[in-house]
Amino acid sequence: MPHPARPTTVPRVIDIPRELAASQEKFNGEAGRAFIAGLPQQTARFLDHWHLSPDGPPMHGVSALVLPVVRADGAPAVLKLQILDEETEGEPVALRVWNGDGAVRLLDHDEPTGTMLLERLDETRMLSHVPDVHQVVVTLAELLAHLTSFPAPPGTRRLGDIAQGMLDQTPWALGHIPDPEARRLVADCAAAVREVVDEPGDRLLHWDLHDENVLASDRAPWLAIDPKPLAGDPGFELWPALDNRYDPDDILWRFDAMTDILTLDRARARAWTLGRLLQNTLWDIEDARPVDQAQLEIARRLRGRGL
Repeated sequence: MPHPARPTTVPRVIDIPRELAASQEKFNGEAGRAFIAGLPQQTARFLDHWHLSPDGPPMHGVSALVLPVVRADGAPAVLKLQILDEETEGEPVALRVWNGDGAVRLLDHDEPTGTMLLERLDETRMLSHVPDVHQVVVTLAELLAHLTSFPAPPGTRRLGDIAQGMLDQTPWALGHIPDPEARRLVADCAAAVREVVDEPGDRLLHWDLHDENVLASDRAPWLAIDPKPLAGDPGFELWPALDNRYDPDDILWRFDAMTDILTLDRARARAWTLGRLLQNTLWDIEDARPVDQAQLEIARRLRGRGL
């Protein structure tokens, strides 16, 4: 979710947050440095092209610059600039499908660069600010139930392909997990995915709906932002709500509440949630990080649940 940050000033054009520059260099290397270097010119271009006026300091997430703007007719909006890749290229497609129904509304889009003009939501009212964790989980589940009711459009990345890639990578990954119990847990996650990989689903998934990717607005209580769309089974959507404000003793309540609200088959939802944990573990190993203990505990709790 975008948040205000300390800027590095580029005179007369835009303030580029230092944290964004650092994350782009960390995750995208030379391409990230080139993106940051080109941001002032790119921003100026779209301010002119869409007749926009800056209306506040820039915000950012890990990969995108989000600039509050005002349109020529006085309507508030935000300009979102980001590197175009396999994750970001699907975002405007999904937003068009949802058309503001449960998600932020797409106002304009430049396909060659992936730059988007979006309606402005209230970044001061984020779902993560709600103190009642159970209410947060219910809100996420209700949003997901609506968003995943839409079929994924043709060309959307497919969960089945991603899941098969994870299974292909698992033998290598297991060789990089020294702890026997952790290795068994990860192998069990892969076994669960193997049982469902041939029926990956065809719903439009957000893939990253956590409590900082939900904002309030005047037209709806809560709206989703920043999707990383997939075509697949809604069971693959549950992990962020299990991990947000992590509490091991609350995992099964959250899982049951979400599967009830989304009317999911619990055995399949558990398998796809374990798949999400497998994916996170593979990323940890690829980046030479230790396997996350909270991830392993979520897997333990779900594996131990008789369904």
